[in-house]
Amino acid sequence: MGGRQVTDWQGKHVTVAGLGVSGVPAARVLRGLGAVVTVVNDGDDERSRKQAAELEAEGITVRLGDGATLPEGTELIVTAPGWKPDKPLFAAAAEAGVPVWGDVELAWRLRGPDAAPWLAVTGTNGKTTTVQMLASILEAAGLRTAAVGNIGVSLLDAVLGDEKYDVLAVELSSYQLHWAPSLRAHSAAVLNLAPDHLDWHGSMEAYAADKGRIYEGNKVACVYNVADKATEDLVRAADVEEGCRAIGFTLGTPGPSQLGVVDDILVDRAFVENRQKQAQELAQISDVNPPAPHNIANALAAAALARAFGVEPAAVRDGLRAFRPDAHRIAHVADVDGVAYIDDSKATNTHAAEASLAAYDSIVWIAGGLAKGATFDELVAKSAKRLRGAVLIGQDRALIREALARHAPEVPVVDLDRTDTGAMSAAVREAARLAVPGDTVLMAPACASMDMFTNYNKRGEAFAEAVRALGAVGA
Repeated sequence: MGGRQVTDWQGKHVTVAGLGVSGVPAARVLRGLGAVVTVVNDGDDERSRKQAAELEAEGITVRLGDGATLPEGTELIVTAPGWKPDKPLFAAAAEAGVPVWGDVELAWRLRGPDAAPWLAVTGTNGKTTTVQMLASILEAAGLRTAAVGNIGVSLLDAVLGDEKYDVLAVELSSYQLHWAPSLRAHSAAVLNLAPDHLDWHGSMEAYAADKGRIYEGNKVACVYNVADKATEDLVRAADVEEGCRAIGFTLGTPGPSQLGVVDDILVDRAFVENRQKQAQELAQISDVNPPAPHNIANALAAAALARAFGVEPAAVRDGLRAFRPDAHRIAHVADVDGVAYIDDSKATNTHAAEASLAAYDSIVWIAGGLAKGATFDELVAKSAKRLRGAVLIGQDRALIREALARHAPEVPVVDLDRTDTGAMSAAVREAARLAVPGDTVLMAPACASMDMFTNYNKRGEAFAEAVRALGAVGA
Protein backbone atom coordinates (compact mmCIF):
# COMPACT_ATOMS: atom_id res chain seq x y z
CA MET A 1 0.00 0.00 0.00
CA GLY A 2 2.79 2.36 -1.06
CA GLY A 3 4.58 3.64 2.07
CA ARG A 4 1.53 4.03 4.30
CA GLN A 5 1.89 6.02 7.49
CA VAL A 6 1.91 3.60 10.42
CA THR A 7 -1.34 4.09 12.35
CA ASP A 8 -3.18 1.58 14.46
CA TRP A 9 -6.51 1.18 12.70
CA GLN A 10 -7.06 -2.38 13.90
CA GLY A 11 -10.48 -2.61 15.53
CA LYS A 12 -11.14 1.14 15.30
CA HIS A 13 -14.87 1.81 14.77
CA VAL A 14 -15.21 4.13 11.78
CA THR A 15 -18.45 5.34 10.23
CA VAL A 16 -18.33 6.33 6.55
CA ALA A 17 -21.04 8.86 5.63
CA GLY A 18 -22.27 8.35 2.09
CA LEU A 19 -21.77 5.83 -0.67
CA GLY A 20 -20.51 7.00 -4.06
CA VAL A 21 -17.22 8.04 -5.60
CA SER A 22 -15.49 8.82 -2.31
CA GLY A 23 -17.43 6.77 0.25
CA VAL A 24 -17.00 3.35 -1.33
CA PRO A 25 -13.18 3.53 -1.73
CA ALA A 26 -12.83 5.06 1.76
CA ALA A 27 -14.82 2.19 3.29
CA ARG A 28 -12.67 -0.38 1.47
CA VAL A 29 -9.41 1.29 2.45
CA LEU A 30 -10.41 1.49 6.11
CA ARG A 31 -11.59 -2.11 6.13
CA GLY A 32 -8.28 -3.12 4.58
CA LEU A 33 -6.47 -1.33 7.41
CA GLY A 34 -8.36 -3.43 9.95
CA ALA A 35 -11.03 -0.94 10.99
CA VAL A 36 -14.58 -1.96 11.84
CA VAL A 37 -16.49 -0.02 9.20
CA THR A 38 -20.14 1.00 9.06
CA VAL A 39 -21.46 2.95 6.07
CA VAL A 40 -24.56 5.11 6.51
CA ASN A 41 -26.38 6.47 3.48
CA ASP A 42 -29.46 8.66 3.04
CA GLY A 43 -30.55 6.97 -0.18
CA ASP A 44 -31.96 3.48 -0.60
CA ASP A 45 -32.17 3.17 -4.37
CA GLU A 46 -31.14 0.34 -6.69
CA ARG A 47 -27.59 1.65 -7.17
CA SER A 48 -27.09 2.07 -3.41
CA ARG A 49 -28.38 -1.46 -2.75
CA LYS A 50 -25.93 -2.88 -5.28
CA GLN A 51 -23.01 -1.00 -3.72
CA ALA A 52 -24.16 -2.08 -0.25
CA ALA A 53 -24.25 -5.77 -1.27
CA GLU A 54 -20.69 -5.56 -2.60
CA LEU A 55 -19.40 -3.87 0.55
CA GLU A 56 -21.23 -6.24 2.90
CA ALA A 57 -19.59 -9.17 1.09
CA GLU A 58 -16.28 -7.61 2.18
CA GLY A 59 -17.26 -7.43 5.85
CA ILE A 60 -18.52 -3.83 5.88
CA THR A 61 -21.85 -2.99 7.53
CA VAL A 62 -24.13 -0.74 5.45
CA ARG A 63 -27.23 1.10 6.69
CA LEU A 64 -29.32 2.45 3.83
CA GLY A 65 -31.93 5.16 4.25
CA ASP A 66 -30.51 6.17 7.61
CA GLY A 67 -27.85 8.83 7.37
CA ALA A 68 -28.90 10.74 10.47
CA THR A 69 -28.13 8.39 13.37
CA LEU A 70 -24.61 8.00 14.76
CA PRO A 71 -23.82 4.26 14.98
CA GLU A 72 -22.99 3.10 18.48
CA GLY A 73 -19.27 2.98 19.27
CA THR A 74 -18.23 5.30 16.43
CA GLU A 75 -14.74 6.74 17.04
CA LEU A 76 -14.35 8.58 13.72
CA ILE A 77 -16.58 9.68 10.84
CA VAL A 78 -15.20 9.85 7.30
CA THR A 79 -17.69 11.78 5.18
CA ALA A 80 -18.34 12.22 1.50
CA PRO A 81 -17.52 15.87 0.68
CA GLY A 82 -21.06 16.72 -0.41
CA TRP A 83 -22.66 16.04 2.99
CA LYS A 84 -23.66 19.40 4.46
CA PRO A 85 -22.15 20.40 7.83
CA ASP A 86 -25.61 20.93 9.37
CA LYS A 87 -26.68 17.29 8.99
CA PRO A 88 -27.94 15.69 12.21
CA LEU A 89 -25.21 13.03 12.00
CA PHE A 90 -22.53 15.68 12.50
CA ALA A 91 -24.41 17.35 15.35
CA ALA A 92 -24.53 13.95 17.06
CA ALA A 93 -20.80 13.47 16.38
CA ALA A 94 -19.96 16.87 17.88
CA GLU A 95 -22.00 16.07 20.99
CA ALA A 96 -20.19 12.74 21.36
CA GLY A 97 -16.75 14.26 20.68
CA VAL A 98 -16.28 12.21 17.51
CA PRO A 99 -14.01 13.83 14.86
CA VAL A 100 -15.20 14.18 11.26
CA TRP A 101 -12.79 13.82 8.33
CA GLY A 102 -13.33 13.99 4.60
CA ASP A 103 -11.70 11.63 2.11
CA VAL A 104 -8.98 14.26 1.50
CA GLU A 105 -8.19 14.36 5.22
CA LEU A 106 -8.05 10.57 5.28
CA ALA A 107 -5.68 10.52 2.31
CA TRP A 108 -3.49 13.18 3.94
CA ARG A 109 -3.32 11.21 7.19
CA LEU A 110 -2.46 7.97 5.37
CA ARG A 111 0.52 9.44 3.52
CA GLY A 112 3.84 7.79 4.17
CA PRO A 113 6.95 9.62 5.43
CA ASP A 114 8.34 9.68 1.87
CA ALA A 115 5.06 10.83 0.33
CA ALA A 116 4.94 13.20 -2.62
CA PRO A 117 4.25 16.83 -1.71
CA TRP A 118 0.97 18.39 -2.82
CA LEU A 119 0.58 21.46 -5.04
CA ALA A 120 -3.05 22.36 -4.37
CA VAL A 121 -5.56 24.46 -6.30
CA THR A 122 -9.01 25.77 -5.44
CA GLY A 123 -11.27 28.60 -6.61
CA THR A 124 -14.82 29.11 -7.82
CA ASN A 125 -13.83 28.55 -11.47
CA GLY A 126 -10.85 27.22 -13.39
CA LYS A 127 -9.68 24.58 -10.89
CA THR A 128 -9.67 21.58 -13.22
CA THR A 129 -8.00 23.42 -16.11
CA THR A 130 -5.31 24.86 -13.82
CA VAL A 131 -4.56 21.51 -12.21
CA GLN A 132 -4.32 19.84 -15.63
CA MET A 133 -2.02 22.62 -16.87
CA LEU A 134 0.10 22.21 -13.74
CA ALA A 135 0.37 18.44 -14.25
CA SER A 136 1.37 19.02 -17.88
CA ILE A 137 4.11 21.45 -16.79
CA LEU A 138 5.37 19.05 -14.10
CA GLU A 139 5.47 16.21 -16.65
CA ALA A 140 7.39 18.44 -19.08
CA ALA A 141 9.93 18.91 -16.28
CA GLY A 142 10.40 15.13 -16.11
CA LEU A 143 8.59 14.73 -12.79
CA ARG A 144 6.35 11.79 -11.95
CA THR A 145 2.99 13.38 -11.22
CA ALA A 146 -0.79 13.03 -11.55
CA ALA A 147 -3.76 15.38 -11.53
CA VAL A 148 -5.87 14.17 -8.60
CA GLY A 149 -8.55 15.15 -6.08
CA ASN A 150 -11.80 16.71 -7.19
CA ILE A 151 -10.83 15.91 -10.77
CA GLY A 152 -11.88 12.27 -10.98
CA VAL A 153 -8.76 10.48 -9.72
CA SER A 154 -9.12 9.60 -6.05
CA LEU A 155 -6.49 10.98 -3.70
CA LEU A 156 -6.74 7.75 -1.74
CA ASP A 157 -5.76 5.81 -4.85
CA ALA A 158 -2.85 8.17 -5.50
CA VAL A 159 -1.60 8.03 -1.90
CA LEU A 160 -2.05 4.28 -1.35
CA GLY A 161 -1.28 2.96 -4.84
CA ASP A 162 1.96 1.32 -5.89
CA GLU A 163 3.05 4.14 -8.19
CA LYS A 164 5.60 6.51 -6.71
CA TYR A 165 5.12 10.21 -7.44
CA ASP A 166 7.51 13.13 -7.12
CA VAL A 167 4.67 15.62 -6.66
CA LEU A 168 0.87 15.67 -6.96
CA ALA A 169 -1.27 18.35 -8.65
CA VAL A 170 -4.37 18.42 -6.43
CA GLU A 171 -7.76 19.99 -7.18
CA LEU A 172 -9.77 20.69 -4.03
CA SER A 173 -13.36 21.87 -3.73
CA SER A 174 -14.68 24.01 -0.88
CA TYR A 175 -16.54 20.92 0.37
CA GLN A 176 -13.34 18.89 0.52
CA LEU A 177 -11.42 21.67 2.24
CA HIS A 178 -14.14 22.05 4.88
CA TRP A 179 -13.50 18.47 6.01
CA ALA A 180 -9.65 18.58 5.73
CA PRO A 181 -8.34 20.40 8.83
CA SER A 182 -4.84 18.84 8.81
CA LEU A 183 -3.96 19.45 5.15
CA ARG A 184 -0.61 21.22 4.72
CA ALA A 185 0.37 21.75 1.08
CA HIS A 186 3.83 22.50 -0.30
CA SER A 187 2.21 25.45 -2.13
CA ALA A 188 -1.38 26.33 -2.99
CA ALA A 189 -3.47 28.69 -5.09
CA VAL A 190 -6.92 30.23 -4.77
CA LEU A 191 -7.79 31.28 -8.32
CA ASN A 192 -10.85 33.44 -7.64
CA LEU A 193 -13.84 33.79 -5.34
CA ALA A 194 -17.46 34.37 -6.36
CA PRO A 195 -20.72 33.35 -4.67
CA ASP A 196 -21.26 29.62 -5.15
CA HIS A 197 -22.56 26.70 -3.06
CA LEU A 198 -23.88 29.18 -0.51
CA ASP A 199 -26.75 26.82 0.31
CA TRP A 200 -24.10 24.33 1.51
CA HIS A 201 -21.79 26.74 3.34
CA GLY A 202 -24.48 29.05 4.71
CA SER A 203 -22.78 32.33 3.76
CA MET A 204 -20.17 33.84 1.47
CA GLU A 205 -17.91 34.33 4.50
CA ALA A 206 -18.06 30.62 5.38
CA TYR A 207 -17.48 29.66 1.73
CA ALA A 208 -14.41 31.92 1.52
CA ALA A 209 -13.07 30.64 4.84
CA ASP A 210 -13.26 27.04 3.61
CA LYS A 211 -11.45 28.00 0.40
CA GLY A 212 -8.82 29.75 2.50
CA ARG A 213 -8.02 26.55 4.40
CA ILE A 214 -5.90 25.55 1.41
CA TYR A 215 -3.24 28.07 2.49
CA GLU A 216 -2.91 26.81 6.07
CA GLY A 217 0.59 25.55 6.78
CA ASN A 218 1.89 26.17 3.24
CA LYS A 219 5.64 25.73 3.04
CA VAL A 220 6.84 27.67 -0.02
CA ALA A 221 4.16 29.75 -1.76
CA CYS A 222 0.58 31.00 -1.36
CA VAL A 223 -0.51 31.95 -4.87
CA TYR A 224 -3.29 34.54 -5.18
CA ASN A 225 -5.11 36.51 -7.89
CA VAL A 226 -4.07 40.17 -7.94
CA ALA A 227 -7.40 41.05 -9.61
CA ASP A 228 -9.40 39.37 -6.83
CA LYS A 229 -8.53 41.01 -3.52
CA ALA A 230 -10.47 38.39 -1.56
CA THR A 231 -7.85 35.80 -2.49
CA GLU A 232 -5.05 38.00 -1.16
CA ASP A 233 -7.03 38.56 2.04
CA LEU A 234 -7.13 34.79 2.52
CA VAL A 235 -3.34 34.65 2.21
CA ARG A 236 -2.97 37.37 4.85
CA ALA A 237 -5.25 35.46 7.21
CA ALA A 238 -3.44 32.13 6.79
CA ASP A 239 -1.01 30.65 9.31
CA VAL A 240 1.88 29.48 7.11
CA GLU A 241 5.37 28.12 7.68
CA GLU A 242 8.15 30.66 8.17
CA GLY A 243 9.58 31.74 4.83
CA CYS A 244 6.43 30.95 2.84
CA ARG A 245 5.81 33.72 0.32
CA ALA A 246 2.71 35.40 -1.12
CA ILE A 247 2.93 35.15 -4.92
CA GLY A 248 0.47 37.09 -7.08
CA PHE A 249 -0.57 36.49 -10.67
CA THR A 250 -1.94 39.22 -12.92
CA LEU A 251 -2.92 39.76 -16.55
CA GLY A 252 -1.06 43.06 -16.34
CA THR A 253 2.60 43.91 -15.83
CA PRO A 254 3.78 42.02 -12.72
CA GLY A 255 5.36 43.67 -9.73
CA PRO A 256 8.04 41.99 -7.59
CA SER A 257 6.89 38.56 -6.30
CA GLN A 258 4.31 38.32 -9.10
CA LEU A 259 3.82 36.56 -12.43
CA GLY A 260 2.14 38.47 -15.24
CA VAL A 261 2.06 39.46 -18.88
CA VAL A 262 4.36 41.86 -20.78
CA ASP A 263 4.05 42.31 -24.56
CA ASP A 264 2.17 39.00 -25.01
CA ILE A 265 4.78 37.14 -22.94
CA LEU A 266 4.11 35.35 -19.63
CA VAL A 267 6.84 36.48 -17.25
CA ASP A 268 8.00 35.64 -13.73
CA ARG A 269 9.19 38.30 -11.26
CA ALA A 270 8.77 36.04 -8.25
CA PHE A 271 11.21 33.13 -8.62
CA VAL A 272 14.20 35.07 -9.99
CA GLU A 273 17.42 36.13 -8.31
CA ASN A 274 16.67 39.86 -8.30
CA ARG A 275 12.90 40.24 -8.38
CA GLN A 276 13.16 44.04 -8.07
CA LYS A 277 14.82 44.30 -11.48
CA GLN A 278 14.60 40.92 -13.24
CA ALA A 279 11.79 39.23 -15.16
CA GLN A 280 12.08 35.69 -16.51
CA GLU A 281 10.26 34.85 -19.73
CA LEU A 282 8.14 31.70 -19.32
CA ALA A 283 5.95 31.37 -22.43
CA GLN A 284 4.09 33.24 -25.14
CA ILE A 285 0.37 33.94 -24.85
CA SER A 286 0.03 31.84 -28.01
CA ASP A 287 1.35 28.84 -26.02
CA VAL A 288 -1.86 28.92 -23.91
CA ASN A 289 -4.80 26.95 -25.33
CA PRO A 290 -7.22 28.69 -25.63
CA PRO A 291 -5.64 32.15 -25.09
CA ALA A 292 -8.75 33.66 -23.49
CA PRO A 293 -8.00 36.04 -20.58
CA HIS A 294 -9.31 33.77 -17.84
CA ASN A 295 -7.31 30.87 -19.26
CA ILE A 296 -4.12 32.95 -19.31
CA ALA A 297 -4.80 33.61 -15.62
CA ASN A 298 -5.12 29.84 -15.08
CA ALA A 299 -1.79 29.33 -16.88
CA LEU A 300 -0.07 31.93 -14.69
CA ALA A 301 -1.39 30.28 -11.52
CA ALA A 302 -0.19 26.86 -12.73
CA ALA A 303 3.18 28.35 -13.66
CA ALA A 304 3.50 29.98 -10.21
CA LEU A 305 2.94 26.65 -8.43
CA ALA A 306 5.37 24.87 -10.75
CA ARG A 307 8.02 27.55 -10.25
CA ALA A 308 7.50 27.31 -6.48
CA PHE A 309 8.42 23.65 -6.84
CA GLY A 310 11.62 24.55 -8.71
CA VAL A 311 10.51 23.85 -12.29
CA GLU A 312 12.61 25.53 -14.99
CA PRO A 313 11.05 28.11 -17.39
CA ALA A 314 11.41 25.87 -20.47
CA ALA A 315 9.20 23.21 -18.83
CA VAL A 316 6.50 25.83 -18.17
CA ARG A 317 6.48 26.69 -21.86
CA ASP A 318 6.56 23.06 -23.01
CA GLY A 319 3.86 22.00 -20.55
CA LEU A 320 1.51 24.78 -21.62
CA ARG A 321 2.06 23.95 -25.28
CA ALA A 322 1.27 20.28 -24.64
CA PHE A 323 -1.89 20.97 -22.61
CA ARG A 324 -5.27 20.30 -24.20
CA PRO A 325 -8.38 21.49 -22.31
CA ASP A 326 -11.26 19.15 -21.51
CA ALA A 327 -14.31 19.23 -23.72
CA HIS A 328 -16.97 21.95 -23.24
CA ARG A 329 -14.52 24.46 -21.79
CA ILE A 330 -14.47 27.41 -24.22
CA ALA A 331 -13.95 24.90 -27.05
CA HIS A 332 -14.02 26.04 -30.68
CA VAL A 333 -16.55 23.82 -32.48
CA ALA A 334 -16.50 25.25 -36.01
CA ASP A 335 -16.62 28.35 -38.19
CA VAL A 336 -19.77 28.62 -40.30
CA ASP A 337 -20.22 31.49 -42.78
CA GLY A 338 -17.53 33.55 -41.07
CA VAL A 339 -19.00 33.08 -37.57
CA ALA A 340 -17.11 31.18 -34.83
CA TYR A 341 -19.14 28.79 -32.65
CA ILE A 342 -17.77 28.27 -29.13
CA ASP A 343 -18.94 25.64 -26.62
CA ASP A 344 -18.46 26.69 -23.00
CA SER A 345 -21.18 24.50 -21.51
CA LYS A 346 -18.99 24.18 -18.40
CA ALA A 347 -19.81 27.84 -17.62
CA THR A 348 -22.55 26.78 -15.21
CA ASN A 349 -22.48 29.94 -13.06
CA THR A 350 -22.31 33.68 -13.68
CA HIS A 351 -18.64 34.01 -12.72
CA ALA A 352 -17.57 31.44 -15.32
CA ALA A 353 -19.85 32.95 -17.97
CA GLU A 354 -18.43 36.41 -17.30
CA ALA A 355 -14.89 35.15 -17.95
CA SER A 356 -16.06 33.47 -21.14
CA LEU A 357 -17.90 36.56 -22.42
CA ALA A 358 -14.81 38.68 -21.75
CA ALA A 359 -12.84 36.61 -24.27
CA TYR A 360 -14.70 37.86 -27.38
CA ASP A 361 -15.61 41.25 -28.82
CA SER A 362 -18.90 40.68 -30.64
CA ILE A 363 -21.07 37.88 -29.30
CA VAL A 364 -24.40 36.23 -29.90
CA TRP A 365 -24.91 34.67 -26.50
CA ILE A 366 -26.81 31.42 -25.90
CA ALA A 367 -27.70 31.26 -22.21
CA GLY A 368 -30.13 29.86 -19.68
CA GLY A 369 -30.96 26.74 -17.68
CA LEU A 370 -31.22 26.29 -13.91
CA ALA A 371 -30.13 29.49 -12.15
CA LYS A 372 -29.64 27.87 -8.70
CA GLY A 373 -30.53 31.18 -7.03
CA ALA A 374 -28.14 33.26 -9.13
CA THR A 375 -28.84 36.81 -10.28
CA PHE A 376 -27.67 38.13 -13.65
CA ASP A 377 -27.64 41.94 -13.43
CA GLU A 378 -23.91 42.28 -12.78
CA LEU A 379 -23.02 39.76 -15.49
CA VAL A 380 -25.18 41.47 -18.13
CA ALA A 381 -24.06 44.98 -17.15
CA LYS A 382 -20.38 44.01 -17.52
CA SER A 383 -20.90 42.19 -20.82
CA ALA A 384 -23.55 44.36 -22.52
CA LYS A 385 -21.17 46.18 -24.86
CA ARG A 386 -19.97 42.86 -26.31
CA LEU A 387 -23.43 41.48 -27.12
CA ARG A 388 -24.75 41.43 -30.70
CA GLY A 389 -27.74 39.41 -29.54
CA ALA A 390 -28.93 36.77 -27.09
CA VAL A 391 -30.84 33.52 -27.41
CA LEU A 392 -32.35 32.24 -24.16
CA ILE A 393 -33.31 28.67 -23.30
CA GLY A 394 -34.16 26.72 -20.18
CA GLN A 395 -36.29 26.96 -17.08
CA ASP A 396 -34.92 30.21 -15.61
CA ARG A 397 -34.31 32.13 -18.85
CA ALA A 398 -36.71 34.88 -17.73
CA LEU A 399 -34.19 36.00 -15.09
CA ILE A 400 -31.61 36.61 -17.82
CA ARG A 401 -34.18 38.23 -20.13
CA GLU A 402 -35.14 40.68 -17.38
CA ALA A 403 -31.47 41.53 -16.69
CA LEU A 404 -30.94 42.14 -20.42
CA ALA A 405 -33.98 44.43 -20.51
CA ARG A 406 -32.55 46.45 -17.61
CA HIS A 407 -28.91 46.68 -18.68
CA ALA A 408 -28.81 46.00 -22.43
CA PRO A 409 -32.22 47.05 -23.81
CA GLU A 410 -30.82 47.59 -27.31
CA VAL A 411 -29.63 43.96 -27.61
CA PRO A 412 -32.07 41.77 -29.60
CA VAL A 413 -33.28 38.80 -27.57
CA VAL A 414 -34.84 35.55 -28.76
CA ASP A 415 -36.70 33.84 -25.92
CA LEU A 416 -37.24 30.16 -26.78
CA ASP A 417 -40.19 29.04 -24.71
CA ARG A 418 -39.20 25.39 -24.55
CA THR A 419 -37.04 23.17 -22.36
CA ASP A 420 -36.87 20.03 -24.50
CA THR A 421 -33.44 18.93 -25.73
CA GLY A 422 -34.35 19.93 -29.30
CA ALA A 423 -34.37 23.54 -28.12
CA MET A 424 -30.59 23.63 -28.61
CA SER A 425 -30.92 23.14 -32.38
CA ALA A 426 -33.44 25.95 -32.51
CA ALA A 427 -31.15 28.14 -30.38
CA VAL A 428 -28.21 27.62 -32.72
CA ARG A 429 -30.35 28.43 -35.77
CA GLU A 430 -31.62 31.63 -34.12
CA ALA A 431 -28.08 32.60 -33.09
CA ALA A 432 -26.89 32.08 -36.67
CA ARG A 433 -29.67 34.38 -37.86
CA LEU A 434 -28.53 37.15 -35.49
CA ALA A 435 -24.79 36.77 -36.16
CA VAL A 436 -22.76 38.47 -38.88
CA PRO A 437 -19.30 37.46 -40.18
CA GLY A 438 -16.67 38.13 -37.53
CA ASP A 439 -19.07 37.43 -34.63
CA THR A 440 -18.80 34.63 -32.09
CA VAL A 441 -21.80 32.52 -31.14
CA LEU A 442 -20.98 31.65 -27.56
CA MET A 443 -22.87 29.02 -25.59
CA ALA A 444 -21.93 30.02 -22.03
CA PRO A 445 -25.21 29.36 -20.18
CA ALA A 446 -24.37 30.84 -16.74
CA CYS A 447 -26.76 28.16 -15.44
CA ALA A 448 -26.80 24.48 -14.59
CA SER A 449 -28.07 22.06 -17.24
CA MET A 450 -30.33 19.62 -15.39
CA ASP A 451 -33.62 21.21 -16.44
CA MET A 452 -32.98 20.03 -20.01
CA PHE A 453 -29.90 17.78 -20.05
CA THR A 454 -28.34 15.08 -17.89
CA ASN A 455 -25.25 17.25 -17.36
CA TYR A 456 -23.22 20.04 -18.94
CA ASN A 457 -21.42 17.50 -21.17
CA LYS A 458 -24.70 16.47 -22.82
CA ARG A 459 -25.62 20.13 -23.26
CA GLY A 460 -22.28 20.82 -24.93
CA GLU A 461 -22.65 17.80 -27.19
CA ALA A 462 -26.12 18.99 -28.25
CA PHE A 463 -24.68 22.41 -29.12
CA ALA A 464 -21.81 20.92 -31.14
CA GLU A 465 -24.19 18.61 -32.98
CA ALA A 466 -26.47 21.54 -33.85
CA VAL A 467 -23.49 23.57 -35.10
CA ARG A 468 -22.29 20.71 -37.29
CA ALA A 469 -25.83 20.35 -38.71
CA LEU A 470 -25.85 24.09 -39.44
CA GLY A 471 -22.52 23.77 -41.24
CA ALA A 472 -23.82 20.84 -43.32
CA VAL A 473 -26.83 22.91 -44.41
CA GLY A 474 -24.60 25.82 -45.33
CA ALA A 475 -22.09 23.64 -47.21
